[in-house]
Amino acid sequence: MESQLNLFSKTEIKSENEIKETKTITQTSTPKTITVLEIKYKSLKEAKTEALKCTKCALCKGRTNVVFSDGIENAKLMIIGEGPGENEDLQGLPFVGKAGKYLDKIFASVNLNRKEHLYICNIVKCRPPDNRAPEESEAKACSEYLEAQIKYIDPKIVILAGAVAVKGILKMKDAKITKMRGQWIDSKDPLLAGRKIMPILHPSYLLRHEWNKAPDSPKAMMWKDIQEIRRVFDELK
Repeated sequence: MESQLNLFSKTEIKSENEIKETKTITQTSTPKTITVLEIKYKSLKEAKTEALKCTKCALCKGRTNVVFSDGIENAKLMIIGEGPGENEDLQGLPFVGKAGKYLDKIFASVNLNRKEHLYICNIVKCRPPDNRAPEESEAKACSEYLEAQIKYIDPKIVILAGAVAVKGILKMKDAKITKMRGQWIDSKDPLLAGRKIMPILHPSYLLRHEWNKAPDSPKAMMWKDIQEIRRVFDELK
C-alpha cells in the first residue's frame, strides 16, 4: 500500500506484533463533564443549521463559509482537527488544502477514505485569522456543535489531529503530541467513554519534515500509527 502513494519507506513497515504493542492510556481526570442531557441540539441537522448562521464569537466576522464537516454520517471513525484554513474557508469543507490532501493520502494508504469510512470536523467551524490556533473562548463557543457531532455520529474511533485537537477534546492544557501520538486513550468523559481515542501528528507538521529512515522520524511514526488505526478499525463490529 505504501508504494501506491509513496508516503512511507518500506524500511518502516512494522510487524503485526510490533503494532499490537501500542499502549492504552486511561484519562482519569475530566475537568468538564458532558452528559446526554447537556447536548443542546436534538439532531445533527439541527446543530448544523445553527452552526451555519452562528455569530457567537468574533471568528464569524472574517469567514467566507462555515466549515461544519465532511464525510459520512454513519462513520465508525471520526477525525477532529483544529480549525479551517484558507482553502477550507473558501470551499466550506475541512482538510481540503495541502495538509488535507496529505491526510487523505495517509488514510488511503490503509484503504480508508472520507466518502466511505470517515467523518471529518474541527474544534472550531470558522477560520481563525492568519490560520492561528483557536483561542479557548472560540473553542468554547463552538463546543456545542462538536458535542452534537460526537453524539450523533457516534464514532467508535476518534482521531485527534494535532495538539490543539487533543487539548480541546481531552481538556489538557499542556498536550505533548509527540509523546501522546499513537497511543489509545480511554476517556472517562461520558460523551467519550467507550470510544477509542488516538492523537496523531497533524498532517501540516508532517509536511514540514522530509522522509528519513529513522524509526522516530515523524512520517515513520505516522506510518506505524495509521497501521494501528486500521487494525482496530478492522476489529470493529
